[in-house]
Amino acid sequence: MGRALRIWTGLLAFAAAAWAVALASGSVVIDPLALPGLLFTPDASPEAEVLHALRLPRTGAAFATGGLLALAGALMQVLLRNPLADPYVLGISGGAAAGALAVMWLGLGLGVGAWAVQAGAFGGALLTIVLVFAIAHRDLARLAAPGAHDTAPRLLLTGVMLAAGWTAVVTLMLSLAPEAQLRGMLFWLAGDLSGAGSPGWPLAALAVLLALAWPLARQLNVLLRGPLAAASLGVRVIGLRRWLYLLASAAAAVAVTTAGSVGFIGLVVPHALRLLFGNDQRVLLPGCVLAGGSLLLLADTLARTVVAPTQLPVGVITALLGVPSFLVLLLRHGGRP
Repeated sequence: MGRALRIWTGLLAFAAAAWAVALASGSVVIDPLALPGLLFTPDASPEAEVLHALRLPRTGAAFATGGLLALAGALMQVLLRNPLADPYVLGISGGAAAGALAVMWLGLGLGVGAWAVQAGAFGGALLTIVLVFAIAHRDLARLAAPGAHDTAPRLLLTGVMLAAGWTAVVTLMLSLAPEAQLRGMLFWLAGDLSGAGSPGWPLAALAVLLALAWPLARQLNVLLRGPLAAASLGVRVIGLRRWLYLLASAAAAVAVTTAGSVGFIGLVVPHALRLLFGNDQRVLLPGCVLAGGSLLLLADTLARTVVAPTQLPVGVITALLGVPSFLVLLLRHGGRP
């Protein structure tokens, strides 16, 4: 437990530094040493107004989104026993994209605000969760008996096919969308936190989902050996698989509803932490939340400052910076998965 506390303490320090950089950076530069006073005893200065009205909500949404994506990725990789699984692998991102773009296409997002786009995205993600669960619920429950095939690939194939269908729907809407709406649609697809709104509900969702997932960490460590081995050691594999799917899907749905389709974080952060600290889920799950939230927070800071006043899609930053960083980390560890 002492090693886990040291790891979490280091990641907490990294998260605190990421928050400080994000809150201090922008068109109105704030002295980092003045941040505590402005946060807890705000005055009428322009810095305090910018901090509380703009930066604090956006940084909270960015941290929550990154933490949710990393947590969902870690759970999906255990559920599917596939290192290439990410939060969007079962088509949740595609369903959310179709729902959000449908609202934009119909003009509702311009008329009643960003909440309509978020509602459309959440509805599309929820529809995908229900469809995958309805189609593949037997695969979630079935055990890999001696001589039988593991059913995880069938569950993965179900999600991939749904994702392909949603991609076709999204492409159709982009082809028919008016030019005035096309830029907003493309930004949402690439990941955009400019319209994230209040961070309260994604942060609450992150805390609740982590609280529900972390007590399962010991069982997840056993499940990594395979469903048959886990069942022989007393793990209720059927219920655990269904619960994992629901937790990971809920985390991905909230994340994509908050910030659009942000790539890289959910796939690579669990890998990077495994390379650094091992594959103990008791350490990995809280670590993924802290590291994923911090990385997306820094990426969003770059997205809104590197070519200011123009803002870049945060998903572009995560890919451009994250992929080469992970490849270097992988090479330094001898290509170990």
